[in-house]
Amino acid sequence: MQQLTAQDASFLYAETAKAPMSGGGLTIYDPSTAPGGKVTFKGLMTHIEQRLHMAQAFRQRIVTVPFNADHPYWIEDETFDIEFHMRHIALPEPGDWRQLCIQCARLISRPLDRTKPLWEFYVIDGLDRVKAYPPGCFAVLSKIHHAAVDGASGTELTSAIHDLEPIGGPPTPPPTEWRGERLPSAQQLLARAAFSNVAHPFRSLPPLAKAVAANRKIMELSRRQGAAELGPGAAPRTRFNAPVSAHRVVDGIMLDLDDVRSIRSLSPGSTVNDVFLALVGGALREYLQDKGELPAESLTAMCPISVRAEGDKSTSGNQVAAMMVALRTDIDDAAARLRAVHSGTKAAKELTNAIGAETMTEMGKVIPAAIAALAGRLSAAMAIANERTSPPYNTVVTNVPGPQVPLYMAGARAVAMYGFGMVHDNMGLMNVVNSYCGKIALSIASCRDMMPDPAFYAGCLQHSFDRLRAAAV
Repeated sequence: MQQLTAQDASFLYAETAKAPMSGGGLTIYDPSTAPGGKVTFKGLMTHIEQRLHMAQAFRQRIVTVPFNADHPYWIEDETFDIEFHMRHIALPEPGDWRQLCIQCARLISRPLDRTKPLWEFYVIDGLDRVKAYPPGCFAVLSKIHHAAVDGASGTELTSAIHDLEPIGGPPTPPPTEWRGERLPSAQQLLARAAFSNVAHPFRSLPPLAKAVAANRKIMELSRRQGAAELGPGAAPRTRFNAPVSAHRVVDGIMLDLDDVRSIRSLSPGSTVNDVFLALVGGALREYLQDKGELPAESLTAMCPISVRAEGDKSTSGNQVAAMMVALRTDIDDAAARLRAVHSGTKAAKELTNAIGAETMTEMGKVIPAAIAALAGRLSAAMAIANERTSPPYNTVVTNVPGPQVPLYMAGARAVAMYGFGMVHDNMGLMNVVNSYCGKIALSIASCRDMMPDPAFYAGCLQHSFDRLRAAAV
């Protein structure tokens, strides 16, 4: 048994039937590189089954402590059945990009079964007219609960099921034979919870001490720079900051990494992440202008940042903190917007460094599990979304660096990788940046009621990128 951290457990507490806390990844494969130029569903299942030991998340399920007296536990699922987790479907004719997006949106809308390991793979055939991908391609949509992985550990999980050559060598054998675990009894779980709650005040002291030290650093930074420069300020309320429905939409565009890098010349010292923040800012400006809903104030994005230690190859759990950045949707000029975003991210990074990214993640340890669970359910029920309060941020922009070398699964080469994040009440739009082999996929997931026209927003993203590239040229 392995107990979830406070941060991992928070994604379970905040989950509702209409807001699953599971992310999705869509990878498109070209089977022409596989032996015989063909890959079967059974062959894919065997390929994954041989690599289950390379990622903890594959065979671990959740066990909840009665009355939420403590955070849940992971146990090895003794009833694990890979056939439950891998499914095979096909698009109807003509099998185009819009149909693929609709199918993916339907699949990621459904919550995962908590009595099983929290992942599902859908092999999707019939991609006959999906963009410019080679004929005969198939896709794999992965759904994995955020309690099990974050962006960094999800990348390691991707590595576990791929090879660097079409005909890879045999997978690394497991160090020991895998064994499932029986479900612990309620008495066993409550006994563990009693001990944990006695020790809780002592575990809370180090995070509280770090918080006090961080507060002193913030006050010093405020005196030096002025409070106005410490953050983007209150976020305006938009259509994306309201209770979400149970239905999703997804879409995405593909860009060249070299083009993105060239745009950095508009603002010396800026990063690729700055470019994407400015790009999303321009797209949201155009989208909301079209609806007659563009606020005068800039929209704010939350950017997850990894605090995983260098060299940490763990394929489970979350080790992330949050950075708030103004998207400068109040600036029309693309180049000026990028310079303003870069200035804002510099200030945000200084604030994050002052607090300490690890301090942000450790503060969850201070809150007892029962209170954390209650807070998660109340926030979900109340939606924390009413017109009298400002949302903490308007959207999420997350950057997940991927491999720059080709990956193969069962011999089929991965030709594109998209990512679809989860949305929830008060945050109904997520933008995910995935890099792979010199290309960058900018994918979006949103609530269908908030964004009934995802293809139009994807067009706004492309238009915003074209304006930035034109300015750089």
